[in-house]
Order: sequence, then C-alpha cells, then structure tokens
Amino acid sequence: MIPRYTPKEFAELWSDATRFAIWLEVELAACEAMESAGLVPAGTAATLRDKQLTLDSSRILAIEETTRHDVIAFLTHVEELAGSPARWLHRGMTSSDVLDTSLAILLVRASDSLITRLDGLVEALAKRAREHARTPMIGRSHGIHAEPTTFGVALAGHLAEIKRGRLRLQRAREEIAVGKIAGAVGTYAHLSPEIEERALARLGLRPETVSTQVVARDRHAAFFSALASVAAGIERLATNVRHWQRTEVGEAEERFSAGQKGSSAMPHKRNPILSENLCGLARVVRAAVLPALENVALWHERDISHSSVERMLAPDATATLAFMLDRARSLVEGLVVYPARLKENLDRTGELFYSEAVMIALVGKGLPRQRAYEMVQRNAMQVFHGNGVFRTLLGQDPDIGAQLTPAELDECFDLEHALRFADELVARAIAS
Repeated sequence: MIPRYTPKEFAELWSDATRFAIWLEVELAACEAMESAGLVPAGTAATLRDKQLTLDSSRILAIEETTRHDVIAFLTHVEELAGSPARWLHRGMTSSDVLDTSLAILLVRASDSLITRLDGLVEALAKRAREHARTPMIGRSHGIHAEPTTFGVALAGHLAEIKRGRLRLQRAREEIAVGKIAGAVGTYAHLSPEIEERALARLGLRPETVSTQVVARDRHAAFFSALASVAAGIERLATNVRHWQRTEVGEAEERFSAGQKGSSAMPHKRNPILSENLCGLARVVRAAVLPALENVALWHERDISHSSVERMLAPDATATLAFMLDRARSLVEGLVVYPARLKENLDRTGELFYSEAVMIALVGKGLPRQRAYEMVQRNAMQVFHGNGVFRTLLGQDPDIGAQLTPAELDECFDLEHALRFADELVARAIAS
C-alpha cells in the first residue's frame, strides 16, 4: 500500500496494531471455547481480558528478529504482559489457526467497507442514469456510429454491471468468512470440532469444511477474482468517460474545478485524469488474481509459499479498490454532460442509423432479407461518400419506391420510436 491510493480506514485495517489485536481476540475466543470443554482453567480468558493488555507492535517485531517466527513473537510478548495465565493461550493450536482466522476477519471487514462504497457508486449511477434516461446519443459498435441510444441507457449498463460486481463480492465475502481452530494438520488432535465451532462463532466465522493446516486457498482466489471483477467494471466506465471527453467527441467530461490545471505546458488542457487513473489502478487489482490462484496449490497439508504473497495482495488489492470506488463515485457525481453535443454527434451520420428500420420495412413487404439489405446499403454508401441525403436517396430509389410509400418511409425515420424503451431499460437497471 502507498498513502496516495490508500484510504485512511484501510491503512488502519491493515496496520500491525490491528493485526495483532485481532490475533489476541482469536486466541481469547479459542481459550474461552477450551474453558467450556474443560481443557483450560475456567476464567482464564476473563482474567486476560481484565488485564486490558496494551500490545506493543514494535516489541513484537523486535522479538521476531530473534525468533524468526511472528506468532511465537506475538505469544512471547503477550506472556511478558500477562504473566502466568497466558501460558494457556494457543493450547493445541498451530500458527495457521491464528493467521488464517485473523485473515478471514480482516477480509470480512474489508469486504463490508467495499460493499458500502459499492452502494455509493450504485446510487450515483442510478441518479445520473435517471437524469439522462431521455438524452439521445449515438450508440457505437467497434467505435463506429451504430444506432441511437440515450446517455441514461449507457449509464444504466454500467449500473447493472457494478451491481453484478457487488453481488459477486457479497458472495465472496460469505465464502471467505471461514476460519480454523483445528491444530497442526487440521485433525483436532488436541482440540475438537466443537471447540472450533464455538470459538469461530464468537468471531463471526464458520469452520472450514476440511482445513488441513490452512484454510483452503480456493476461497481466497475467488475473493480476489471478485475484487478484480469490480475493478474491471469501473475500468469500463472510466474508458467510456475517456472517449466521451475526447476533443473530437466532446459528449461528456470530468468536472474541472476552479484552480485546477490540466498541463504543465499547455494552459488550455482539460484532461480525463481521474478516468485514466482508474484504468491504471484496475490493472493493480486485476494483477492479484493470478498469484491468488497460484496460492491454491500448496504442498500436502500446507507450506508457506502463499504467506508472503498474501501479505502484499490483501492490503494492496482491497485498499486500491476502495480508493477506486471512492474516485469512481466522485467521477460519476461530477460528470458534466453536453446534450447539445450528443445531438450534434447523433446527427453527424446523416440519419444513416435508420438503415435497419428501412431494411425491416422492406422485409415486411416480402423482399428477401439480403435483397433488402443490398438495396438500403447502396444508398447508405452514397451518403457515406458525401453524395446526397439518406432519406432523399431512398425516396428516389425506384426499387425501394416500388415497395414503400413516402409515408411508410417516413415512419422508419422516427427517433422517438427507436428510443421508446429507454425509460424502461433505465428503470430495469435501477430495480435489478
């Protein structure tokens, strides 16, 4: 994590202080569960809680310099602070019981914060989609003018995609909310499934089905894949904003605030820097997927090849996506839309986008589809090369005139008809 792209909340979440505090909660929850099973003297956990231990992260890290083992360093420090009662902590447990259970708690907290941010982006997209549900624009395929749509419908597509990403993250949160208190290779040799279930329930988690020495990493791979899916959805939105803001297009642009500067050399520049930033950061989040998948194949009951990877992946991917969600919401809320330019670009094709409607009308008169296609296309290509007006050329074409009356041809050139379901599409995205 770097401060520039890390919300304060996530800096605190992934700090050493938070990590060690959660480790202590895991140990105490396990201790209480063992007390209930008669394996640890009753009241041990309460005694430790009453001491209100103030963990010193720097002291733990200093001990680790000698032990070369983070959990042992942590337990050593707790014993320094708590004295004799601390000897009962970690009974029958292995380091992964603490590490994986704590990681689950951290990822759940990160997920909840991300989902809250997703809800903010959804709200912003829904508001702007509703605002521009009837603002006509040209739709594009392959970057080329296709048929009319509305700016609201375009935003509604992004809204629906972000909602799907939210659903994937919600499911991933549920799948990752799993820990283990099962001992060295997950066989409960000195514990029991009941102890594990009781301890994890206190922490808001479920037991891993069969844990080996670690929680299975396919869960984590699914989690980081869900993050990448959300990031990709934001990137698609940002990519469209970048196109809309191009000088030659000019249909919408990022809000340019008072005092903002676009270029160190050219005072006239207004650049889509937020959108470009989002596209770049999406690559960082997406890059977490491959190493997360590679973490799935651990040797036998466990190795630690995944550990170093996750120390970087989890903070970087979650914090970066949180930053992206905050920025994407601000981008959507401040997006400046130019309806007149949208209409101007719509008109640039000389109504060629009505070509399908004319072809369908000809087919309705009994012509083979390919014959109707060729008749319309030859007139469209004349307009494409700057020779005439599409509606006029169609009316002058004897083959078309033999099939369609002028009134029937006029009916094909109806923008309201082409966009009659725009409100419904926007409403469907909002309601989905």
